[in-house]
Amino acid sequence: MSPRRAGFPPAEKLFRGYPLTGSRSTTSVLAFGSATQFFPPRRTLPALARAVQDCRACPLYEHATQAVFGEGKRDARLVMVGEVPGDQEDLQGHVFVGAAGKMLDRCLAEVGLPREELWLTNAVKHFKFEPRGKRRIHKKPTTTEVQACFPWLEMELEKLQPEMIVCLGATAIRAVLGPKVAVVRDHGKVFSSEWAPWVMPTYHPSALLRAPDDQRDATRQIFLADLRLAARRYGEISSSTGTKRDAHDTRGMRAQPGGDHGTRHGTRGAR
Repeated sequence: MSPRRAGFPPAEKLFRGYPLTGSRSTTSVLAFGSATQFFPPRRTLPALARAVQDCRACPLYEHATQAVFGEGKRDARLVMVGEVPGDQEDLQGHVFVGAAGKMLDRCLAEVGLPREELWLTNAVKHFKFEPRGKRRIHKKPTTTEVQACFPWLEMELEKLQPEMIVCLGATAIRAVLGPKVAVVRDHGKVFSSEWAPWVMPTYHPSALLRAPDDQRDATRQIFLADLRLAARRYGEISSSTGTKRDAHDTRGMRAQPGGDHGTRHGTRGAR
């Protein structure tokens, strides 16, 4: 799957003048180089987690403490994809351990989704920030930075083969579902992608923390309602017979990222 098929602009428009580097994971030209050149020979999840520490596909590594790879249950049926590591994630080397991670933990517990059974990751593996005094303030990654890091997320999802993906925030939504899906309009709807037959966009938990006081509770209730949809579906597939591999073998055709989103048959699921 190329970044272009995932919804990114054509490489020849963004990165004119850079040599093409071909691989199954990405055939686009990356302004900073291809992350695939940093892949380990044996592409297991532990090997990928080690190899990403040496990634120089974009300049974000220059100021980050370390890369932060995904974590969780290696045969997880549900993967949650966020945006980028935050300050605490960068310092500790673990996903969703800062304020947004604590908010996510509380919301997962409220809807009955056990974090220990999930896999959590980000679309971008290095912390992007701007310094303000002694603080490091999160900055949204650019399209180019997300594209440069995309092969890591793609390989992660290929190894995990989840049955469900929840995209937390606009960056994750664009990486997995492409530019035609918007968080405000499409949260709580069910799509399919190259990596899972059930993909739901929703808000990033940091949106709950940033919301104005008079909107915070409403935003939280929307987020919880979306997570309850995921929890309901997770309960259905967890209680069904057959192994995770059996479910993948019987998926059939899927809608392509950046193309016709919706259910396996090309129609959007109900909110």
